[in-house]
Amino acid sequence: MTLRRSVLGRVIALGLIAIAAAACAGPERHAVPSALVSDAKVPITRATRFWGDEVPKDIYAFVQNHMPNVRRLAASATMKNGRPHVESLALSGGAEDGAFGAGLLTGWPTRGDRPRFEVVTGVSAGALIAPYAYLGPRYDNQLAEVWRNFDSGSVATPQVLAGLFGADALADSTPLRELIKKHVNRRMLAEIAQEYRNGRLLLIGTTNLDAQRQVIWNMGEIAVAAARDPEAAQLFRDVLLASASLPGIFPPVHVKVRVGDKVFEEMHVDGGPTRQVFLAPAQFSLKTFDRLYQTPPHRTVYVIRNGKIGPEYEAVRSNVLAISARSLFTLTKHQGMGDINQIYAMTERDDAAFRLTSIPQSFNVKATKAFDPNYMQALFEVGRQLGQSGNAWAPTPPEAVRIAAQR
Repeated sequence: MTLRRSVLGRVIALGLIAIAAAACAGPERHAVPSALVSDAKVPITRATRFWGDEVPKDIYAFVQNHMPNVRRLAASATMKNGRPHVESLALSGGAEDGAFGAGLLTGWPTRGDRPRFEVVTGVSAGALIAPYAYLGPRYDNQLAEVWRNFDSGSVATPQVLAGLFGADALADSTPLRELIKKHVNRRMLAEIAQEYRNGRLLLIGTTNLDAQRQVIWNMGEIAVAAARDPEAAQLFRDVLLASASLPGIFPPVHVKVRVGDKVFEEMHVDGGPTRQVFLAPAQFSLKTFDRLYQTPPHRTVYVIRNGKIGPEYEAVRSNVLAISARSLFTLTKHQGMGDINQIYAMTERDDAAFRLTSIPQSFNVKATKAFDPNYMQALFEVGRQLGQSGNAWAPTPPEAVRIAAQR
């Protein structure tokens, strides 16, 4: 999860102390050898996951192998004016700012025009929202329950001294793991599996920290396997936890993989370090799916940025921790905008409509601590009202507006 700047100073301070204690190494891992990284498989199904930065030579064959039910999208597509319409939703990271996206989604159905998204993707906080968005308004009460009752105790328990002396994190994320387990139950997994069989996709991004690459997980395929394999159900939950685990602060999630008859271990963390928000693997063409339809569909891509897009002025104190924290916060903001611009470029290239929403610049409630309940409840309400208003969506990112104005 991307941390807000109110927490970053403490994070960096602890990180500097941890560097001084780096001689206290953590336990040995049986990591995947570099030469075998691309051959490592999760022994659940063949379509469990793929790299987010790799463009296959035969994209259609790739889709058939890794998204085997997607051909059914065409059969169930919503028709408008004789043309199929396909809507996708991409949910960004944002830690406690995820309350905005959750609120917006729960407010939207009152207008009667919230789509049945054919594709839902999530990273970090967005990963914790994505299953509910995928299953639709009937899960809005659960979505609201999670995000309106979040606090720091729901996420992690501090273990600073352990982290400084060789543990893999400064906090224990068992509370978040238990929260995910409570909500991602057998019923939810069965419903996700059924929607996947109908051709819809739920994709979650994590970062393979050893490989420094984004991994995109096909959660519907994992949900189908969960009906017969308890390890698949655990993998589903582990992927959500990994996507929301800020490295160094929350423990990484270790995923067992196989290469031939050998078992290794991958380390997966927050999806944000590789992509703050994503729609598909890099350079993937949305038109790849056109051959599934009798008539090329009209596509709309919705992006929820769980954060503010515009600059936020703050006088920075002249010390190394404040400067480092502000710089990291700025880096994360601009990385997120770069990812949004990439999605926009994809929609422009592939003749799809683009819609973007983010926390209004006018929102001025200040968090007093990480996962401040008062802050999150206020932000949830702002999102809910914006979802109800019909004025949530911009047709271009801010940079595109400025470039057009200069022409």
